[in-house]
Amino acid sequence: MAFAEYEVVIQRDAMSVYNFLLDPRNLASWRDGISGVELISGAAGSMGAVYRPVFAGTGRPAVADFELTATRPGAEIQFQVIAGPARPHGGYYLSTEGGSTRVRFALRYRPPGAGVLMYPRVRRAMKAQVAQLERLKAVLEHQRAAA
Repeated sequence: MAFAEYEVVIQRDAMSVYNFLLDPRNLASWRDGISGVELISGAAGSMGAVYRPVFAGTGRPAVADFELTATRPGAEIQFQVIAGPARPHGGYYLSTEGGSTRVRFALRYRPPGAGVLMYPRVRRAMKAQVAQLERLKAVLEHQRAAA
């Protein structure tokens, strides 16, 4: 099983961070390679909602649809990738620290049979994805400074 996680402390309250993360359209502002995200089924921001990312540069939908599988306001958002070659499970886990919020982004992937051969490449990609929390921190703290 491949696993990657990363943590940052963001100078914003937990509900502001949670609400930002709960709207996948915001992924384009802090995740490399994503120019947008479309809701393809379900109610936006609720368990069972399915989203399709759009790759930057191509304007084409990615084969990486994901479903929101668990939400706890101000504390947790979990998702499962349901389309594409790799289908990790992921989540954002928030905890309050004074006026700030600690955010942990974790991904886990269990490759099927022959998928074990992709393991090193998938693990590197997952580590790079979770490390993008630094960009989330910069975006949210810049919004706060601009307000």
